[in-house]
Parts: sequence; structure tokens; C-alpha cells
Amino acid sequence: MRWMMMTDNPDTAACFPYRDREAIDSKPVGALDRLLAIMDRLRDPDGGCPWDIEQTFRTIAPYTIEEAYEVADAIEREDMAELKDELGDLLFQVVFHSQMAQEEGLFRFEDVADAISEKMLRRHPHVFSDADARDAQSQISAWEAQKAEERAAKADKDPSVLANLPVALPALLRAEKLSKRAARVGFDWPDIDQVLDKIEEELTEVREAIAEDDPAHIHEEIGDLLFAVSNLARKLQLDPETALRDANAKFERRFRGVEARLTREGESVQEADLETMEALWLAVKTEERS
Repeated sequence: MRWMMMTDNPDTAACFPYRDREAIDSKPVGALDRLLAIMDRLRDPDGGCPWDIEQTFRTIAPYTIEEAYEVADAIEREDMAELKDELGDLLFQVVFHSQMAQEEGLFRFEDVADAISEKMLRRHPHVFSDADARDAQSQISAWEAQKAEERAAKADKDPSVLANLPVALPALLRAEKLSKRAARVGFDWPDIDQVLDKIEEELTEVREAIAEDDPAHIHEEIGDLLFAVSNLARKLQLDPETALRDANAKFERRFRGVEARLTREGESVQEADLETMEALWLAVKTEERS
């Protein structure tokens, strides 16, 4: 990542004076306490890191999202060494936000840890209490019921069944969650065939918008089509975000295969015509399937 961390910054002394590192390393504290001490020092107006000091919740948020994706990427590649590093980067995000909150008198890292601990105890009564969960599906149902109770407790802020769905979620993931929330109160297609009909309807409207040559209308109808496809994934109990990620990986793998074949033939994708590339694409696809 692009953090101005001690080992990455050529001007190490500017962000982490040796005397401070020596003091931190010499303290007999646990790994988490050490990380909290480092974060506190980085944000110290008296000799801390200028970059870290000037950050806010808003400026750090994009990095937090990016780190979560890098964790998912390491898992997808089954790179456990990388996963360890990326989980550390993600933990650093939690520590960073907590430090800024502490400076403003809002909450501390310990409050964050306590809050998630209480939530896990509350949402797992079959483990920490006498409730019964016969199987994973019944546990999921109980989990959703508990979340609904928690949302109801916050209904004075926003009574909608769609409340508390972060706008910053990836759009495809948020679409699936929005329709899932609506489905809980009966606003849903009764079967998959009707979802497929809706997709065909939206595709027709995309064609009509394109024929009208109206960019705003095309934009709207493409969005409706994608939303309908996310509903199909939900009805089939598939994660649309994962499905699209896998499709991205497949496209990249096959296109790289086309590039490799062209290279062996002394050509490049910039020189090849569409017909040649399509033929090679089919060859790569056939080879994969066999």
C-alpha cells in the first residue's frame, strides 16, 4: 500500500525518529498495544508524521475500502503470506480511525473492540446462551432476526426497512442487499421465471434507449438491467459480486491467453484484427473447457 510507513519511507527519521522506535520496541507490551503506540506517535503533532497528522475520516475511508479488497484478493489467490500482510494493513485502518476518534473524544479502539464483542455475544445466543441452532440455515435465520431487532431499536433515526445500508458499498453488492431487504417484507418476485422476464423487459428498454440516442436514458436503463440481474443472482442464492469477480478473472485469463498466442506467432494485439483475435479467443476457451 501507499502508506508512509517506517520501512517504506526513505526519510524514515521524518516520520519515525529512531529514539521513538527504540522506546516503543523496548516496552514489554503485546503486539496490539505496540501498534496502538505506533499510531499514537504517528499522529502526534509534536514530531509525528505530517502525512498521517493531516488525514481525516473522509480521506482515509478510500484506503480502508481498498485494503478490504486487497484482503479478498489475497484469499482468492490463496496467498497466505500476502493475506497476513493485507490483514495487518486492514487492522491498521481500524487503528487509524480509532486514533482519530479518540483525539476528538468520540471513542477509543477499546470501545470498538468492546462493541463488536457485545454484538457477537448478542448474535450467537446458541453458543453463549441457551438458545438452540439446529443447523447453519437456522442460525442464519436467527442472525437475521437479531439484526432486524437491532435495526428496530434504531428506527427513530430511520424507520425504513432499507435503513443502514452503506451508500459506499460496491453498487452491485448494495443492489443485492436492497432487494433482499425489500423481499423480507414481501416485495419480491414469486419465482425465477418472473425475474428472467424482468431482465428481458429491461434489455428491451435498453435497446429502445439506444435507438433514441439519449445518453441519460441509456444510463438509466443500463442501471435497471444490472439491478434486475442482481435480483436473479439473489433468487438463485448466488453472490453477484463474487460472480462478477470470477467473470472478470476468466476474461483476464482468456485475453492473456490470446496475447500469449499472438506473441508466439510474432504478432501483438495492437496489430491483430478482430477476426484473428476472436478465433484465438475461441481456441483458448475450447482449450480451457477440455
